[in-house]
Amino acid sequence: MRASRTLRETRESGAYLLGRTLKNGTHEILEFVFYDDVDPKALATGIVTIRETALPRLWEICRARGYGVVADVHVHPSGYGQSASDRAGPVMPRAGHIAFILPDFARGTPKPGSIGIYEFLGNGRWADHSKSGSRFLRVGWF
Repeated sequence: MRASRTLRETRESGAYLLGRTLKNGTHEILEFVFYDDVDPKALATGIVTIRETALPRLWEICRARGYGVVADVHVHPSGYGQSASDRAGPVMPRAGHIAFILPDFARGTPKPGSIGIYEFLGNGRWADHSKSGSRFLRVGWF
């Protein structure tokens, strides 16, 4: 994320990853939309909080571009583990949605196994695929 989005690494930032699902079931990421472009107040507290009232704007963007939401990505100041707010308030509360977390405000080049990869299962439950890293991505998500 650009330094302006994180206020010079003082708050989290992120984006919805847009694309399409191919015939073989894999997902192709083609564009992204920053959370705060969908919900101007999404980053106001220092952590990501998307108001449900902002989601129609996201659907409008998807329709205009002909894409769907494939996943989302956001940054943390240090590690890639999910915070309590991440677990409690998924930015896309749909079972099967994938959320990526990049550590250290996405500085440097994160390597497989050092990126958070979480699948929302619904009803407040998540599956952690972080340790699977690139194997998880190869078997059907991207």
